[in-house]
Amino acid sequence: MSAEPSLRSLRGGRLLVSVVTASAMLTGCVSFSPDGGFAAVSSAARERVAKDVVWIRSDSERNTVEQRVAELLAKPLSVDDAVQIALLNNRGLQASYAELQLSEAALVQAARLPNPAFSMLRASSAEAGVREFKIEQALTFNIFSLITMPQATEIERRRFEQTQRAVTLDMFRLANATRKAYYTAIAAAETVRYQQQVRDAAEAAAELARRLAAVGNWNKLEQLREQSFYAEAALGLAGAEQANLSAREQLIRLLGLWGYQTRLNLPERLPDLPTAPTQQDNIEQLAMAQRLDLQAVRLHTEALAKNLGLTKTTRFINVLEFGPARVLEGARDSGYKTGYEVSFELPLFDWGGAKVATAEALYMQALNVAAETAINARSEVREAYSVYRFQYDIAKHYRDEIVPISKRISEENQLRYNGMLIGVFELLADARSQITSVNGYIDSLREFWIAQADLDMALIGKPDLNLPDMPRASATAAAEH
Repeated sequence: MSAEPSLRSLRGGRLLVSVVTASAMLTGCVSFSPDGGFAAVSSAARERVAKDVVWIRSDSERNTVEQRVAELLAKPLSVDDAVQIALLNNRGLQASYAELQLSEAALVQAARLPNPAFSMLRASSAEAGVREFKIEQALTFNIFSLITMPQATEIERRRFEQTQRAVTLDMFRLANATRKAYYTAIAAAETVRYQQQVRDAAEAAAELARRLAAVGNWNKLEQLREQSFYAEAALGLAGAEQANLSAREQLIRLLGLWGYQTRLNLPERLPDLPTAPTQQDNIEQLAMAQRLDLQAVRLHTEALAKNLGLTKTTRFINVLEFGPARVLEGARDSGYKTGYEVSFELPLFDWGGAKVATAEALYMQALNVAAETAINARSEVREAYSVYRFQYDIAKHYRDEIVPISKRISEENQLRYNGMLIGVFELLADARSQITSVNGYIDSLREFWIAQADLDMALIGKPDLNLPDMPRASATAAAEH
């Protein structure tokens, strides 16, 4: 009779060992990677934008990044250098890298065996001078967690891959925002210089009108008109200077600069318009194949599908614990009875229906989000390409038609002024008109490069179209007066 409990205990121990071994084999050896999953982000940065990224986790890495940033800032900043600085130095991007570590920790935790539980009951009473004992000891394992460990690990693995793509997408968004801020800052500084010329011309006209009016050669109404234009030109210059400051500070924020680093050395002019626009006949297929937001939402949907299947399978069970146990009853020296202990939750009140309904709702929600993301992606990339071609045509029209015609008109007016056919006021008005056309070309060129950045982003992920526009209305209005 005494051999039966031992045999049961032995069989239970073998069963437990078998379950643990099977779970360990199915989950594989999951541990923390040396780079925390950062290699995927680094590889994408090199392949898509040809830039280096560093996850700063030590003082030596911080010093290396600071030295690299200082080298890039020591010369006139190109758009590629600006993107490189942002990817190395932006603290918000560095903060997003921590999501990798959090997600990998969840993956490693899901793949680890649960801790065993030890329970003990000890009671005694003295009857007729003899003390009777009851001692129960059990060492149990959560078999339910062991059985579901492979599925839980696979779910966390997909979430980790989803996090890698989300962080990579954050990196590309920062690169895109930096390009747009870079072009905006250069255009703003260029506009200030032209707006200063408008103000100087207006000031000269106003002063001349004042002197002519003082000697009776100019009527008061014409003098006031020139004075009014000068006042508006001064206001336009002030607006352009503020827009320049805002654009520059926006770029500085994206680059993560402070102190002496904020003395950026930007080029004086925007890059020239390309000879021809880029032709993209299969742009939708290209976006569907490489957009990271689509890949992330697909992984999210697959993880929820796995989670739904796991919930349906285990809907009746929350806890299932099993392990060896021994019991002593009677005198302290009567010996332990060995066996095993099994405990589980009885599904009397909760049949798991709510869990399954929740998992189904989340899965259906994810399916619709995935479909919406795909539809939006196709639309966004079509719109981005249309805007790109439109801005190219506008900038080309300014460069090839409006600016040359304005220049020829100015040359003709100069000849007429030399022949005393027109006066100095007509010549100054023509100079202001020519400056206005040049400002229009600067605006169109800036919008083209921003459209180029949005198109590049639309092929990787959702473009950010919410960057504030330059407050150019007042400046342009003054020049067009």
